Amino acid sequence: MSQTLLVTGAAGHLGQRVIAHLIGTQNIPAARIVVTTRDPAKLASLAAKGIEVRKADFDDSASLAAAFAGVDRMLLISTDALDRPGRRLAQHQAAIAAAKKAGVKHVVYTSMPNPDDSLVTFAPDHLGTEQALAASGLGWTILRNSWYMENLLMILPGALAGGKWLTASGNGKIAHVTRDDCARAAAAALASDSAVNARYDITGPQKLTTAEIAALAGEVLAKTIEVVQITDEQLGENLAAHGIPAAYVPTYVSFDANTRAGKFDLLSNAVEKLTGKPPQTLRDFLIANKAALNQ
Repeated sequence: MSQTLLVTGAAGHLGQRVIAHLIGTQNIPAARIVVTTRDPAKLASLAAKGIEVRKADFDDSASLAAAFAGVDRMLLISTDALDRPGRRLAQHQAAIAAAKKAGVKHVVYTSMPNPDDSLVTFAPDHLGTEQALAASGLGWTILRNSWYMENLLMILPGALAGGKWLTASGNGKIAHVTRDDCARAAAAALASDSAVNARYDITGPQKLTTAEIAALAGEVLAKTIEVVQITDEQLGENLAAHGIPAAYVPTYVSFDANTRAGKFDLLSNAVEKLTGKPPQTLRDFLIANKAALNQ
């Protein structure tokens, strides 16, 4: 296969890992990889490796077709434009239209679990993007990434230090997955020569409740965490009291509400199916990140 592969959002954490796996795991020559970013200067190290770096501004739809020119397969990493309703979906729709205009044959997109049945405030962005891809006439692969294990590194240190974890997640379960496993799966899907439309749930190997996660973290760190179930309203007040901007509080609350409703309760072998290697367990992730958890 000699297709040209493009990764958007290449300066982000996920994009950087995808590129590393394209080169290291998928053995794709640097000359066949194109990356886009708002600030090409940030990716000078990739350019030095022979990867073509192009500027792409997802708010400037007229520029995108040129940024995607000459590309066969493209990974569209969902943007972080959550500052106003509809902005991210508009960016994704513009990118899909530009990809079609540029002659891209297949788009891989990073979505979220069950966007068609979700309480998460930004689920409509992902659902709308999936619908835009389906209507585009392009080939597509949807990767519905579960919540990152890395997100727990923002919660667990405080819970371990204070001994309590305030949550509104109830007994809902999530199969957290590492960002690196998501990147491995994305690199494999992008490097594939498959033209078949496909949708994958990208999860870790085990579904756990918040109480089970707390018990596992306590076991690994030899500490005790008491999980305290509170209401959505109380969670919102607690988040605001800890400095979460008011505009983002409803989004964080919606994560727990969605978990409590069982809408994250799914498990898949897609990571191993795509990459040939199973995803990392939460126990191994916690052990590898003991230093960060002990802050």
